[in-house]
Amino acid sequence: MRRDRYFAVLALALLPIAAGAQQPISLKEADKLIHRENLGPVRSLDPSSKQADAHDTLDTSDPAIKLVLCNDGTWHYSRDLAALADSAVFRENWTTNVLNPYKSKLEDLPVRITLCLADSASRFCCPRQVKVFSKFGWRRRRNHMGTDLPLPVGTPVYAAFDGVVRVSMYNRGYGNVVIVRHASGLETTYAHLSARKVEPGDIVSAGDVIGLGGSTGRSTGPHLHFETRYEGNAFDPEWLIDFETGTLRHGYFTLRRKYLSPMSKYYPESEEEEEEIYKTEEEERAEAERIAKEMAAAQYHTVKQGDTLTALAVKYHTSVSAICKLNDISPNTTLRIGRKLRVK
Repeated sequence: MRRDRYFAVLALALLPIAAGAQQPISLKEADKLIHRENLGPVRSLDPSSKQADAHDTLDTSDPAIKLVLCNDGTWHYSRDLAALADSAVFRENWTTNVLNPYKSKLEDLPVRITLCLADSASRFCCPRQVKVFSKFGWRRRRNHMGTDLPLPVGTPVYAAFDGVVRVSMYNRGYGNVVIVRHASGLETTYAHLSARKVEPGDIVSAGDVIGLGGSTGRSTGPHLHFETRYEGNAFDPEWLIDFETGTLRHGYFTLRRKYLSPMSKYYPESEEEEEEIYKTEEEERAEAERIAKEMAAAQYHTVKQGDTLTALAVKYHTSVSAICKLNDISPNTTLRIGRKLRVK
């Protein structure tokens, strides 16, 4: 929660006390009375619709925000990314030939990071509105770092948010791939393209065509592999986007460090998740420390000739089913010599 909004919520929570009420309302109840600017769903742009031509552009008090006057009499704010080009987010860890230039450790990131994805000056466009056919997470013993969206070869692929192209290249695994960095620090990746329509350094707006759908690289058929990353750490894009309806779930999104794990898949909003939002930072830090201790205490075994799951279960005082669950394998999996298995 932003500081100004937090104090507004707190003031509402304390208002009944000042008025002599017997029971103050909770912070959660007060929070519902505050206008949730950009906290609700954001509808995708329709790139096929004709945009009104700009008639004039006026400066505002913020050099990065312009007021655009259109020929049809309408107006809107626009973020001038060229004015932000010298900011740290577009300078640090900026390489055009490396997919992931970040070297920061996951545990060094804040417990939660607030990302401004869309507001009155920044729009959103769903890269491809369709039902996801392969989700984020473990897949065939590999970590699938994004979501796969089916689309015919040659179909336009749109930039999800305003940003600057960092990578436009061919990669053996990703094929033709484009990576766009956004002002929030978020990076979006568009892979397996048949053609790339942008170059490193290009400033793109949400809805701009950055490539065409294809099946290049390590791909079994035409689809868009779409990733969302923060400082090189991938998280489930479905935390941000409902691809089936083409909507952005929230204009502002609180990215929790625990989401930056292949085991943390998006789950539909529920009462439990709503309660989670109101956890204190201390509670989240304690939870993160608990998870870190569990990972530090994890035990691994390098498979040797003659090893079996049953023998390993006996050796490490655990069970076959527990080992299978930790490694996403079945009891019938053939153990390759040299493979590392987590046993505790």
